[in-house]
Amino acid sequence: MGKKMKIIAVLLIGCGGVGRQLLHHIVSCRSLHAKQGVYLRVIGVCDSRSLVVASDVLTTELNDKILLEICHLKSSGGSLSNLSNLGESKLFSDTEATKKVIDIATLLGKATGLACVDCSASSDTVNVLKQVVDLGCCIVLANKKPLTSTIEDYNKLTPHARRIRHESTVGAGLPVIVSLTRMLSSGDPVHHIVGSLSGTLGYIMSEVEEGKPLSQVVKVAKSLGYTEPDPRDDLSGMDVARKALILARLLGQQINLGDIKVESLFPKEMGPDVMPIDDFLNRGVLSLDNDIKERVTKASSKGNVLRYACTVEFSSSRYEVGLQEFPKDSPLGRLKGSDNVLVVYSRCYNERPLVIQGAGAGNDTTAAGVLADILDLQDLF
Repeated sequence: MGKKMKIIAVLLIGCGGVGRQLLHHIVSCRSLHAKQGVYLRVIGVCDSRSLVVASDVLTTELNDKILLEICHLKSSGGSLSNLSNLGESKLFSDTEATKKVIDIATLLGKATGLACVDCSASSDTVNVLKQVVDLGCCIVLANKKPLTSTIEDYNKLTPHARRIRHESTVGAGLPVIVSLTRMLSSGDPVHHIVGSLSGTLGYIMSEVEEGKPLSQVVKVAKSLGYTEPDPRDDLSGMDVARKALILARLLGQQINLGDIKVESLFPKEMGPDVMPIDDFLNRGVLSLDNDIKERVTKASSKGNVLRYACTVEFSSSRYEVGLQEFPKDSPLGRLKGSDNVLVVYSRCYNERPLVIQGAGAGNDTTAAGVLADILDLQDLF
């Protein structure tokens, strides 16, 4: 007799690069998942304005044809409200869409269970996610903002460790969260972590190390699509600070974003609210070249290299992100290109720390991490 198929109902929030890639992965992995005895039933997809939902969330789904049409529409800059052949599925907008997500979570939380997946980059999803968790549903996050909101929000999102998965919030698809969680549950206390957790800043620092001026490297990185549309979002260090906060909280520290010391690579007077982006790229960033060059040369004279790193050290309550020197032959010193690396020191990994390294950026790797997280929930369905 055939094994009973495990069915996971999925509701996706966010159809940007990662969300679309996730839908592609779900469709292309159908036969693989069938062999594993699991089926992902996508019942709804939201963008920032609308929600497309299956006609009956208990029994029907958005079929693969609709999912691929959503991907096509969103990648060409359209909105879900422009979907033409909805078939029997329904469309909700704005506040109606948010209310409908809660209705679905209420219904499925009691019936079959629901995996609510946040691949947006918005801070506005935190209230919906808190309600979804309260209703007994599971959440999977690639979005860092909810987990870096206030400590009160964080504690409301994470009361049941089994029902939340967020591997892709730190290090794209690298097994960072799962490794730390396993160490904690085995009673091996982590006391110190240091890492390079921005593929963008990793690339920039390894290029600068080869003697290229920062201004030139930033422009190339932007043209290659490595940076955010405004590179200052990367150069401010806030993205790395959010990742450091997620790791510190995972390891039990009840701290907020303001407790992390953050070194920005540009001064306040070049910030987005003061200087237009074109001025920054054509003029502002040029004035940063000499300082970075001097720091690279100084590090090099000691046999070190400069990396943008995050450090979380519990004994001294040290939480900081910024430029640091590392020996050339250390895990961070050997780093090249846009790879991420996390070095973990614990009781078991003390003299020889655990090093997790690999591609730490890209929609494909991030979406693969999200998909693995969804599948990890199947025991709860």
